[in-house]
Amino acid sequence: MARDPRYDILFEPIQIGPKTLRNRFYQVPHCIGAGSTLPGFQAAHRSLKAEGGWAALNTEYCSIHPESDDTHRMSARIWDEGDVRNLRAMTDEVHKYGALAGIEMWYGGAHAPCMESRATPRGPSQYASEFETLTYCKEMDLRDIAQVQQYYVDAAYRARDAGFDIVYVYGAHSYLPLQFLSPYYNKRTDKYGGSLENRARFWLETLEKVRRAVGDDCAIATRFAVDSLYGCAGIEVEQDGMKFVEMADSLLDLWDVDVGDIAEWGEDAGPSRFNLQGHQIPWTRFIKQVSKKPVLGVGRFTDPEKMTEIVTKGIADIIGAARPSIADPFLPKKIEEGRIDDIRVCIGCNVCISRWEIGGPPMICTQNATAGEEYRRGWHPEKFARKKSDDAVLVVGAGPAGSECARVLMERGHTVHLVDQAEKIGGHLNQIVTLPGLGEWGYHRDYRETQINKLLKKNKQSQLALGQKALTANAILEYGAEKVVIATGSHWVSDGTNCLTHDPIPGADASRDDQLTPEQVIAGKKKIGKRVVILNADTYFMAPSLAEKLATAGHEVTIVSGVHLANYMHFTLEYPNMMRRLHELHVKEMGDHFCSRIEPGRLEIYNIWGDGSRRTYRGPGKSPRDENKSHRWLEFDSLVLVTGRRSDDSLHRQLKAAQDRWESAGIKGVYLIGDAEAPRLIADATFGGQRLAREIEEGDPQIPLPYRREVPVWGVPHKKEGTFEIIYKI
Repeated sequence: MARDPRYDILFEPIQIGPKTLRNRFYQVPHCIGAGSTLPGFQAAHRSLKAEGGWAALNTEYCSIHPESDDTHRMSARIWDEGDVRNLRAMTDEVHKYGALAGIEMWYGGAHAPCMESRATPRGPSQYASEFETLTYCKEMDLRDIAQVQQYYVDAAYRARDAGFDIVYVYGAHSYLPLQFLSPYYNKRTDKYGGSLENRARFWLETLEKVRRAVGDDCAIATRFAVDSLYGCAGIEVEQDGMKFVEMADSLLDLWDVDVGDIAEWGEDAGPSRFNLQGHQIPWTRFIKQVSKKPVLGVGRFTDPEKMTEIVTKGIADIIGAARPSIADPFLPKKIEEGRIDDIRVCIGCNVCISRWEIGGPPMICTQNATAGEEYRRGWHPEKFARKKSDDAVLVVGAGPAGSECARVLMERGHTVHLVDQAEKIGGHLNQIVTLPGLGEWGYHRDYRETQINKLLKKNKQSQLALGQKALTANAILEYGAEKVVIATGSHWVSDGTNCLTHDPIPGADASRDDQLTPEQVIAGKKKIGKRVVILNADTYFMAPSLAEKLATAGHEVTIVSGVHLANYMHFTLEYPNMMRRLHELHVKEMGDHFCSRIEPGRLEIYNIWGDGSRRTYRGPGKSPRDENKSHRWLEFDSLVLVTGRRSDDSLHRQLKAAQDRWESAGIKGVYLIGDAEAPRLIADATFGGQRLAREIEEGDPQIPLPYRREVPVWGVPHKKEGTFEIIYKI
């Protein structure tokens, strides 16, 4: 199919200094956990997007010096020739597809904890980071300023030698150039502080020096948070934001603009729970009014209609994307080929960000199970090895794991029967998407539903059977499939079993009228009273989502949480606004409290730290700590048990018990995936489905094949002629 001519403007080339973007699709810098220490991962992930049609691919933030060390998180680094060598792997691969490679040069100031290097970061004024723990910077004198500016220049030379086409001076997310520009950080009284002209001086001088060093060979860009969203305490777009753009415009070839700071950088990488596509437009639109250079805007753009509107209305010249490029590396090519319904639309869950925030590679994606696996497992999101056998596969369960497994198996040419009791593909996602703010998570289901229906038209032997009676072990043994995949999901427990006691709670029973599981709340088949208590031992989205749902409906909601409420939402950047939302709705939280027993209309709660700080051996059967005397009763009209999940694996257990009948039934293997194996993130369940489908013809498909690791080899010298080199064993 040919592309829709309405989108022709998206494929026009754009000149940025000495370089040309082949179209307007631009992967902005974003973290994947590769840095410069995993060059294979870095090169494979970025170059696959170049293959998919993106015109430029950037590294994540790239440290220019050991004083800017973000350990425990993984950044790229361009400290020495060893980094040059490793990052060249990325630029070489990206260039093979006619795309440009960019590097985001980063100096963090007080936001660089330097846990590995143990160096002291420098900043415009001395302050404690509001983002890191116990991290201060040294206030820079004039010599420090000149020295750090030279760090940028040296890094720019190394970047050019590594083959980068675009060199950033990174000033968004409250990093060093913006620290100088913003009065929130800059308290200086010399020529680098006070007036806007003085506060802008560090950034302008640095840009000028970098441009003088490599500007003939590389496009010079800056990433600028045009509004820190602090009001007059920081940068406001119509005040210092636009004025700084005017001041720096002649020094740049490209403006990459966003909003927000570092402590709440979810205001930039906005989760779909709170931010729609294009959420930064109200700020981005000001920059084109004052800049004569190409302007790049971001905002989780996934829809070509919206992208075209951004360009034609003069809001931005280039469509910047991070998360949409992860969810679908071939998004530009699919638009170009008129295959809009084949795009894996980013759902904005920010699970990709969560893995980097936690500190470990690889980055993962809920929509795209191949993200992070391009190098180490050799997975391609659009290409699949053809089947090696004619074995038919029965997949029981069409949730995230089962639908992904069935899709990939059909892509490989297998005959697949996908069977589910529900009337629609999606499993528990069909309930989750009804929760406040989570509607866009339904794109995960929609993509698989669309692709499976397309594949069924090509493979007439395959079937999708929805709304079916529950399959029994005997029915599966008589079905006729050579291989069986059980993807029957999980459920929230009804007896209060939890991670704190590992036991049921006396009196917990969701079969009672006044107690409910999350599924029962969402189904809406039980009457819910005015005073609702949510008993929580889960650390992600369910308890706060139910609290929002119920409070919005007029209930008085109290959350009793024995674990850090919504802790994982710190990593997905949802936490600050989730807490604000609960506050707006007057939801009460009793943190560090849990339940010892439940009676009709009341539960006995206690402070989990109320049992004494000192321990003494008191003999068998006696607690080594003082008795917890914090127990008290809390009344409710309805109690929601968000205490834990359990796999629905009974069908798999029955089949395993009947293994002596497999051979006579023609069954070669039975496999367990997704939540039916163990409750997990939707991203991990989806990955499990894809992995099994790719490896189903291996010796033991239930056990993942080893993946390639990039590791330094012990005993190999790491120093050579003054440079830092790592030899990788794969």
